[in-house]
Amino acid sequence: MNRHSSRSICLALIVLFTLTGQAQDRAAWMQQARWGVMNHYLADWIARNEKMEMSVERWNELIDAFDVEGLANQLDSVGAGYYLITIGQNSGYYLSPNATYDGYVGIRPSKCSRRDLVADLYEALSKRRIRLMVYLPSGAPGGDRTATEALQWRRGPYRNREFQLKWEQVIREWSVRWGTKVEGWWFDGCYWPNSMYRQADPPDFGSFAAAARAGNPNSVVAFNPGVYNRLRSLTPHEDYLAGEINEPNAVDLRRAVDGKHDGVQVHVLSYLGQRWGTGEPRFSTEDVVRWSRERTRNGCALTWDVPIRSNGLMSQPFIEQLAAVGKALGGH
Repeated sequence: MNRHSSRSICLALIVLFTLTGQAQDRAAWMQQARWGVMNHYLADWIARNEKMEMSVERWNELIDAFDVEGLANQLDSVGAGYYLITIGQNSGYYLSPNATYDGYVGIRPSKCSRRDLVADLYEALSKRRIRLMVYLPSGAPGGDRTATEALQWRRGPYRNREFQLKWEQVIREWSVRWGTKVEGWWFDGCYWPNSMYRQADPPDFGSFAAAARAGNPNSVVAFNPGVYNRLRSLTPHEDYLAGEINEPNAVDLRRAVDGKHDGVQVHVLSYLGQRWGTGEPRFSTEDVVRWSRERTRNGCALTWDVPIRSNGLMSQPFIEQLAAVGKALGGH
């Protein structure tokens, strides 16, 4: 082997080592941030909670009136290190435009908002050094039959190859547009990983994660298998555990070391209201603080889901609980 060949191999190994190290370390900032806040801002939930009729026109009015500066001030005041918001879910209404989605489903007028709320949230949050993450289901909007059929989605243990190819293109458009503004994705409903994603060829977990990272290669990704008290990773292609639990005192973190479980950042997600995104506080502030301390020990990260009103603000009782968490854990 000549000197030139040896040098080329060494350089290749260095590049490979560097890229591998970066991939393994994407979620390091979550350990430093320690905790964050999630909001379910969903058209059907808002319509139900505030007793209003939802329409495309009404949805755009709500998105246009969303107080990004007010919400950013609230998050800053409690010391949250990051913020996670739903792009959309089962209703088929989304809080950001997406031409790829519109092209596939053919719904006119579009149920994707005119305003890019994610981009505007970044502008408000970044000034306060709060990182932005987004939530999206891994399946089509189940409450929108037109979209479900157009996207060729079948709910259940199916390959769903045609759907996934389309869905990855939808995700890719958002990711490329937002770039480094979005630093994390939380994908819900990955209930059939063997059938859909553990495949010998794309679409699979690798192509799914790649679509989410198309605009930001350092974006952290998690795939949620559902509610399990004993947290576990689904694939090496995710950077942190989705960590969805209903009871924050029931978490099982066995085999977690230095905030990692099988090489993946440990993360717990639970809710402070009566249910996800709704209701009044169900816990005492003392319990919330105690569980927050327990959950964030040894490098683990914690996200609290809190109800949000149609104007984009959280109510004072929840702000008080979050402020107590921030005081106990240290603000961003």
